Amino acid sequence: MKIRNSQAPTAMTVGGIIITLGIVFGDIGTSPLYVMKAILGVSRGFITTETIIGAISCIIWTLTVQTTVKYLYIILRADNRGEGGILALYALVRKRKKGLFAIAIIGASALLADGILTPSITIVTAVEGLHLQYQSLEILPIALLIIAALFLVQQFGTAALGTSFGPIMLIWFVMLSILGIAQIIQFPIILKAFNPYYGLELLYDHPHALLLLGAVFLCTTGAEAIYTDLGHCGIKNIRMTWIFVKIALILNYLGQGSWILLHPQSAGVYPNPFFAMMPAWFLPIGVLIATLAAVIASQALISGSYTIVCEAIQLNLWPKVRISYPTTRKGQMYISSVNWLLFVAVVVVVLTFRSSANMEAAYVLAITVTMLMTTVLMAFFMQRIKRSTITILVFIFISFLIEGTFLVANLVNFIHGGWFTLLLGGLIAFTMYAWHRGRAIKNQFMRYVDIADHAKVIEDLSKDDSVPLFASNLVYLTLANLPSKIETKILYSIFSKSPKRANTYWLLHVHTTDEPHTLEYSVEKIIPDVLIRVEFRLGFKVQPRINLYFKHILKELVHANEVNLESEYPALYKHHIPADFFYVIIRRIQNYDFDFPPFKQFILNVFLWLAKISTSDVRTYGLDTSNVLEEKVPYVMETGKKGILKRIR
Repeated sequence: MKIRNSQAPTAMTVGGIIITLGIVFGDIGTSPLYVMKAILGVSRGFITTETIIGAISCIIWTLTVQTTVKYLYIILRADNRGEGGILALYALVRKRKKGLFAIAIIGASALLADGILTPSITIVTAVEGLHLQYQSLEILPIALLIIAALFLVQQFGTAALGTSFGPIMLIWFVMLSILGIAQIIQFPIILKAFNPYYGLELLYDHPHALLLLGAVFLCTTGAEAIYTDLGHCGIKNIRMTWIFVKIALILNYLGQGSWILLHPQSAGVYPNPFFAMMPAWFLPIGVLIATLAAVIASQALISGSYTIVCEAIQLNLWPKVRISYPTTRKGQMYISSVNWLLFVAVVVVVLTFRSSANMEAAYVLAITVTMLMTTVLMAFFMQRIKRSTITILVFIFISFLIEGTFLVANLVNFIHGGWFTLLLGGLIAFTMYAWHRGRAIKNQFMRYVDIADHAKVIEDLSKDDSVPLFASNLVYLTLANLPSKIETKILYSIFSKSPKRANTYWLLHVHTTDEPHTLEYSVEKIIPDVLIRVEFRLGFKVQPRINLYFKHILKELVHANEVNLESEYPALYKHHIPADFFYVIIRRIQNYDFDFPPFKQFILNVFLWLAKISTSDVRTYGLDTSNVLEEKVPYVMETGKKGILKRIR
């Protein structure tokens, strides 16, 4: 049975294309703010016509090979029922090899780090444009004020503002094109950059080729975000919109290159060419539009971070946290803990690096790591859909050659900011690993037994009037994947801790599917009218609102005359008062008479600490706290560990 139908894929429309501009291409669309500035910064005085033409040639072909061919043509095909992103890809291939969770953790951690670095560098760079006319202006307070406002409004939802994102980004890309064309017509020689020879020549001859390559890679930041937003806009809208976006980007890069060569600086120190090529009268307008575009790009990464964390929770890669929905728009969610952690991290980045130039090395390394992890997972996906071995090897070789080269180039800047990315991503990855591994350690001590061996006892207890009735309907959450099994901790709760008599016992099991939007359930009457198991099949993007879903299922069962949920107390039954329900949530705790190996104990301690600060099962599943009992059961009880004492006489 299905609770509701999953969503339909997004169709290609003119409105969809404009929306796609605002949702998908904010990150990569704002790269002209800092790419050429970064190239000038690492060229270190070697600013020649060959350098600029070669650098722009590298940009054009990086956008072509890395973004267009790899992501728009190949990676976007790896959709999980219309959804994209590294965790959606992981969900498709995780059964092929156990160790793939580590790849997913590294990639998702780097992408979350990107969600911190994108608001930092884009907003600061946009505001820095004011320095061309107001050199004494303090940039950081303005940038921090914009950042604070951006994170503050998240809790209210961005649906109303979101309707303007597409039109604003349309204005942004038109502005990029016009600014670029205005400079190209003054220096048409720059069009030689379309020839890849000049890019290869630059990398061969330039004394700082690796540094230049690291700066060039900034042009493709946002390609991973395109894949992540696949489910919001659809592959057709993204591919069609990219044609316009790519043209606008290349025109602007060519225009910036033309301006640099038309305005040589004797000291070799250039202002940001993106703003410098604007007419003086247009600069304030250009800075305003750039700031709005930076905010939109930041919003996309913040929303993407919510999505990643939500998916990670369902895939058991992140502690449970409270998720709210401030608007009714599809996909709009708000995670308070993630929002304010991101805000604090962004403020730390801005105050630590203080200028966009100092953030570039940290920024580009994050996305390089994510791309490499996506390549690994994509190779397994290609294997799953039975692509030839030669095709897979060619894909791996070319991707690793390009991304590996960029990774080496970015590691050269380790001491100039790359260390921060590894530290930030490492902390996030450790959190995900500790949660995943801690659950695995905890589950090693879970014991299951056959329900059939205890069915008679359960049935007899249900009918034993000498035991006080605990609840008419007693509900347990079970982790047993097989309907024939039950945890010993549940039997311990029913029989041993304090006998709990109920007319009907319910076992609820949540199975997270590899598909994103599954919403299905099944019912199995293990002991008719006494023990009933309900299996929820929920996609990894579906919120586990078990209380809500369970009520829906009960209504359907009553309507089908499969169960009678009216109170059995005569005084209540004649007035058709429904029977009572009571939930028992069992939380396992460590008995410290039992010793784990040091590393395992450390991971378990971290896991228990994360569990303590995370959202409880009661809130996660939306249960009514007035009818929930939380019990604690020690691990050691389930291990069957034998005593160590010997009796002597």
